[in-house]
Amino acid sequence: MTEPLSIRPLVAEDRAAWEPLWQDYLTFYKSVLPAETTDLTWQRFHDPAVPMHALGAFAGGRLVGIVHYLYHYSCWSVGPYCYLQDLFTSAESRGKGAGRALIARVYEEARQAGASRVYWLTHQTNSEARLLYDRVAELTGFVQYRKLL
Repeated sequence: MTEPLSIRPLVAEDRAAWEPLWQDYLTFYKSVLPAETTDLTWQRFHDPAVPMHALGAFAGGRLVGIVHYLYHYSCWSVGPYCYLQDLFTSAESRGKGAGRALIARVYEEARQAGASRVYWLTHQTNSEARLLYDRVAELTGFVQYRKLL
């Protein structure tokens, strides 16, 4: 990026900058959520009792990328796992380090929280993002199954 990049937790005042990126992320995955779900998600990020977090990548004072992550326990570990749930950067900032910086910051936050791993999912066709993911993490080979309820 030509402008210095900074990563920080998103605060309540960042909602107007966060929401367009969130909506673009949902559009990328051909998803639509009710406004109530988006409102609740935003509230959860700012509730200290909920282990969900949001970070933003800022360049020139403008939000250019977001990452959401959460902690949960596992039967396989003493400490929690960190699930990096959503990662998205604006089209003009792709390939310029924002995604990598957001992932690195999640790694740092997870280490500080005592997590033993950070993991995430992406669609197999998300080839642009997978170029980055292949450099910063290990592809495990697990296949996801799910049943919507």
